[in-house]
Amino acid sequence: MLCRPIYIKYLNLLADIYKLYMASAVNQHDNNSSNSIHVLADGSLSFSGQNVKCVPPWLLTKYGNNITRMDLSYNKIQSLKGLVGFTELKELILDNNELTDDLELPQLEQLETFTVNKNKIKNLKGILMKISTSFPKISYLSLLGNEACPTQLNYTDKDDKDYLKYRYCVLQFLPNLKFLDSSPVTQAERKEAKRIEKVNNVKSSSNVPESKCNVSSQEKWACPTIPSSEIQESYRKSYFGKNRVSYYGKNSEGNRFIVNEDL
Repeated sequence: MLCRPIYIKYLNLLADIYKLYMASAVNQHDNNSSNSIHVLADGSLSFSGQNVKCVPPWLLTKYGNNITRMDLSYNKIQSLKGLVGFTELKELILDNNELTDDLELPQLEQLETFTVNKNKIKNLKGILMKISTSFPKISYLSLLGNEACPTQLNYTDKDDKDYLKYRYCVLQFLPNLKFLDSSPVTQAERKEAKRIEKVNNVKSSSNVPESKCNVSSQEKWACPTIPSSEIQESYRKSYFGKNRVSYYGKNSEGNRFIVNEDL
């Protein structure tokens, strides 16, 4: 049997070895993660397909002040708390994650583009209220592949009229939006959204009453007033005849391929 002093020294040695092992494991993990990061000179950072459930804190420590565009798609992200501090972020891609109605959005004053295609968002009113408060400069939004967005991707019993009503509802909350899902916002849509807002005596988008949208469990996407027949017919011919809502698959969701001539 080992005497007490030798035994204690032996335990201390084992503790030191364990600490070295853990430090090496952490460094290896960080190195592997870092090798999966692609950072470009224009301030773009890609951290997609890493199987993470949240935004790693070390991303902010290492890149926070320089990143203007971040791609976190194809993970299992459920929380965006790790984005607090990315003050220069202008574009955020979160397609194919596990974001739900409980999502808390960080305050990102510079953010202009927000895509959350193919997540688990059901309550349209809830996410729009959060976006309008947290992203004051939002211009480009895509919600394709969520239950909150009533396209035939999610509902076999929905049609063009249902999607049109959804667009009007979004514009009531986000009147400065330039691009929604897979198409630009038209002046006709803006006009009709304002008409609907006036008819329903709705306040500004920053202080939205419960009656702004019909958010029953069956139709969380709907607005209560049906658009005028003139706008419906015009929109059906000009938009749905040429550019029906579609989902393009991996790494091409929503407005990811917006170019200047599309605006």
